[in-house]
Amino acid sequence: MVLTAAADGSALGNPGPAGWAWVVDDTQWRAGGWPRATNNQGELMAVLDLLTATADRSDEPLRILCDSQYVINSLTQWMPGWKRRGWRKADGKPVLNRELLERLDAALQGRNVTFEWVKGHAGHPLNEAADLRARAVATAFQAGREPEVGPGLAGAAPSPTVEVEAAAAPPTLF
Repeated sequence: MVLTAAADGSALGNPGPAGWAWVVDDTQWRAGGWPRATNNQGELMAVLDLLTATADRSDEPLRILCDSQYVINSLTQWMPGWKRRGWRKADGKPVLNRELLERLDAALQGRNVTFEWVKGHAGHPLNEAADLRARAVATAFQAGREPEVGPGLAGAAPSPTVEVEAAAAPPTLF
């Protein structure tokens, strides 16, 4: 049986307060975030946490619905070239979010995972649920409140919290 889940990220400002979430259904979801991160970090972390939460079910196919072309292309197309070039892009610049991408690369090993792009904010129920929860986490950080993190996956051990390198502050003009 294929397990299907949507994964999404959200940042209020980019960087800014950020959240991520994955949703299987109304009773199986998880969310988290940081006081300051980027939308792409949230998008990547949602997938990483989903892979971690389903690690004990790694023999089951996993279908991840994602509205981020960046995530899908990073994990399915660009990563082999980045690794060959020492985590550098074709233009020679370092790959952003390398720590998360390396962890995702390891988490994907030996897994039967497919990614399906879904248009964001277009009414897809699972994508909308993941977006709502990711945005709620970002909003909680913005307001200085503890975010709701969800129940996780039924029968799975809680996933460890993952820290990310804080996003750099934007340059000042004065």
